[in-house]
Amino acid sequence: MKLCTIRTLEGTRAARLDGGELIDLGFSDLGALLAEPDWRARAASGTGTTYDVRDADFAPLVPRPSKVICVGHNYTRHIEEMGRELPAYPTLFPKFADSLIGAHDDIVKPAETDALDWEVELAVVIGEEVRRAGEAQAEAAIAGFTVMNDISARDWQFRTIEWTQGKIWDSSTPVGPYLATPDEVGGVRPALGVRTVVDGTVMQSDDTGTLLFDPVSLIAYISTIVRLRPGDLIATGTPAGVGHARDPKVYLTGGETVVTEIDGLGACVNRIVEDV
Repeated sequence: MKLCTIRTLEGTRAARLDGGELIDLGFSDLGALLAEPDWRARAASGTGTTYDVRDADFAPLVPRPSKVICVGHNYTRHIEEMGRELPAYPTLFPKFADSLIGAHDDIVKPAETDALDWEVELAVVIGEEVRRAGEAQAEAAIAGFTVMNDISARDWQFRTIEWTQGKIWDSSTPVGPYLATPDEVGGVRPALGVRTVVDGTVMQSDDTGTLLFDPVSLIAYISTIVRLRPGDLIATGTPAGVGHARDPKVYLTGGETVVTEIDGLGACVNRIVEDV
């Protein structure tokens, strides 16, 4: 299945993609659906109002996750381009719900940064509560996968040795458009083409099968530290090709269209607009 959260005249609604239509599943958003123990059956059987997918206004996939955990340095070539050694453990930092926007929303470039950068990422969506998960439990906890663009203000990110302040800008992070269940993409450790295209130029291109720490191992590791709840998101890291690592550096200044896409999951397509 492919599931999403859309904006309608009546508010946000959880929906299932069915051909060219989106079927209302009877929940206010995907997070509310995932909170139900039998969410898979409800998602498969829902038969509410239909919407034309061509008119869809995608909200953030899960509008209010209890937590968003991001992983840095998880593709070998990206680690090398940033001049760092391969990590022994995942590098983690948080995002917050207020950072998230819809898959086709404009990204407002904050007036305070001159170093706005792109980062396409495979994101894992949690489908059941887990703590200290073993491998089998971690696999079962994966509701599906989606696309995230971890937009980063590099000048703020590298003000200190801790990155969070460059990663959590309000209304900056597209996520969506769909949650694709593991059976749609080859299982819980999918090998999918991942890329970023800026104004028609490919900037990032890799394969999620080359992640150092795969989705299952990340759930096991993170859930050792903190409880993961339905609707929580884990962004698994970005491949090589970010603007900050280029010579000369390339940043988003306003007016660009950024496409972050993953095979089988769809794409976030966002215009960069200046903060007025």
